[in-house]
Amino acid sequence: MKREDLLKEPIEDIALEDLSGTEKILSILNRVYGFSAEAIVRGAKILQDMVKEADLRFLSFTANLVSTGLRGLFADLIRKGYFNIVITTGGTIDHDIARSNGGKYYKGFFDYDDSMLRDMEIHRLGNVLVPFESYGKVIENVVRKNVDEIIKIKKEWPVYELLWEFGKRIEDKNSILRAAYERKVPIIVPGVVDGSFGTNLFISSQFNGLKLNLFEDMRLIKDLVFSCRKSGALIIGGGISKHHTIWWNQFKDGLDYAVYVTTAQEYDGSLSGAKPREAISWNKIKPSSENVVIYGDATVILPILSVSLLV
Repeated sequence: MKREDLLKEPIEDIALEDLSGTEKILSILNRVYGFSAEAIVRGAKILQDMVKEADLRFLSFTANLVSTGLRGLFADLIRKGYFNIVITTGGTIDHDIARSNGGKYYKGFFDYDDSMLRDMEIHRLGNVLVPFESYGKVIENVVRKNVDEIIKIKKEWPVYELLWEFGKRIEDKNSILRAAYERKVPIIVPGVVDGSFGTNLFISSQFNGLKLNLFEDMRLIKDLVFSCRKSGALIIGGGISKHHTIWWNQFKDGLDYAVYVTTAQEYDGSLSGAKPREAISWNKIKPSSENVVIYGDATVILPILSVSLLV
């Protein structure tokens, strides 16, 4: 098998408008009702209520999803104002910068021989193929090209403001960073150094004195949470992005609306698998909240949930 045989079909981003005409899926699932169908219908209703009633609306997700066509949908949900704060992981910035600056990701399969892929200089992320030249070098070049110009403005940056500066320099309409810059929606990345973007910022800082001020990101979340009337969150996946979202909401007695989309289970006591009811015990979700956990792959669930915003 040759490299060109594998890298044939690029991943394409979707937008909300691509979902137009599929609104009946929710009424169909409501009729089916059983098991996951009911959870999706309930989640869609909570999402509608949250967008209507909550003045602080969190979109929380993990980076793996940004390697898929959901990247464009995330950008659209931000650009159209459905969410006004994003909490995510370091890899989100990597994938968004890479794909916004010429890097192409391709359709593949889970069961490819990974030693073969390494010899071909192809990374595998699940069934998504990421050529070496579409990832690390692209991110390194973007950081190197822009950071010297950015530090002329100032040397110490809150991460969310630094991300706006990078988003300002992106032309791709499917870019999450670009959409966040346009709407001035803060992207909070508590683990920003855990990835190529953060590592390249660190290397650059050894020569130009760049500093990241994570405390200013925390101050922003604190101010937003303390001043909001109601808060809600669509939390996709687990880990640090999920915890950072619910952690800060405990200081206002918890989220008023919470929709979890996950494949993780609670049997091992992990935060990723913990259900909303556990967060209630920590004061992170209100007992009176509207909440649901939907089990399933976000690449299937999120487009269906997003249809509810078109209704």
